[in-house]
Amino acid sequence: MRRSLVTVAAVFATAATVLAGCSSSGGSGTSANSNPPANANPPATAPATSSATGGSASGQALTDKSFKIGLDLPETTTARYETKDRPYFTAALKQYCPNCKLLYANANSSATTQQQQAQSMLSQGANVLVVDPFDGVAAASIVSAAKSDQVPVVAYDRLIQSPDLAYIASFDYVQVGKLQATTMVDALKAQGVSPDSGGILMINGADTDNNAHSIHDGAMPVIQASGYKILASHDTWDPTDAQQWVAGQVTRFGHKIIGIYSANDTNAASAMAALKAAGWTNKQISALDLTGLDASQQGLQNIVAGLQLMTTYNAFKLEAASAAKAAVQLALGQTPDSNGKVSGHPAALNPPQAITIKNIESTVIKDGFWKVSDICTSQYAAACQKAGIH
Repeated sequence: MRRSLVTVAAVFATAATVLAGCSSSGGSGTSANSNPPANANPPATAPATSSATGGSASGQALTDKSFKIGLDLPETTTARYETKDRPYFTAALKQYCPNCKLLYANANSSATTQQQQAQSMLSQGANVLVVDPFDGVAAASIVSAAKSDQVPVVAYDRLIQSPDLAYIASFDYVQVGKLQATTMVDALKAQGVSPDSGGILMINGADTDNNAHSIHDGAMPVIQASGYKILASHDTWDPTDAQQWVAGQVTRFGHKIIGIYSANDTNAASAMAALKAAGWTNKQISALDLTGLDASQQGLQNIVAGLQLMTTYNAFKLEAASAAKAAVQLALGQTPDSNGKVSGHPAALNPPQAITIKNIESTVIKDGFWKVSDICTSQYAAACQKAGIH
């Protein structure tokens, strides 16, 4: 049964034009889902605002005291964790607590390693742990160990399946899936692609990642209502596994594949690699309307090149700042700012945005998430100029 981290998609329905989202963890498995999964978690309380309260690191310091704050991220396969989340969190923590010491670790796609790292942080006297779980179920043991030491735990980006969580900083991942599927379905219809001409390959995230379940929950109703059928689906965040799986489906279905739904940019790139190896042209790949998540450099460049339809942008800077502020507030014995609840836990929730060739400049570039020079390298300079990205 699939479970949702956040079930507040209805809250953002009125902002659909604006919200036209890793995301990623290890693990893989094969499935052939044709029906939407049931939600095992109770609905989250609707957030009062569209962005997390206190989600900016531009405010004043909260204390001159010195605390030890642990940050444990899940893996390095997805670039965002080391290149975005870690520096954003570090900067925000410095802003809110100049004298705080950051204890940092990355689990490198191992639940066991993450448990050991968290225990090490507790042994070093961590006052608060901020954990983006590689495995949301296994990480419950981290919360239990921290509780024994009276150390609160903030679940960062993904839900940890524990009743003892102190706080959650995340995004509406059901809305991520809805945006991905809606953008893909709308594009297929605009191209005049008939549902009778074939079907969609669906590359979900790992079954061990609660966010992957939520993304899937958001996407499935949209795809099913569209009339397009799913040829096959697969659960993984591993790019090698994704590429091998797509290669097998290309052999199996050939040009009966009319679309590829990918839960993130890395899997989308793997799908492209498999298609190119099978002899598909760029024009044929472009017609499949690949989706993605993370607004990665590679994903945005693939969009500029016309190979990927869209990616989903979660403002990681806001998420990291929300988590850092909550950690300091918890260290001070205060109740963190929140704008919603997830499974009964107070939370800071931020809405995702769909990014296409039309709004790269007004979103990720305007926000400073990427510079034009990051995306429009020499290989993509002509495509950027054609798209009006300066």
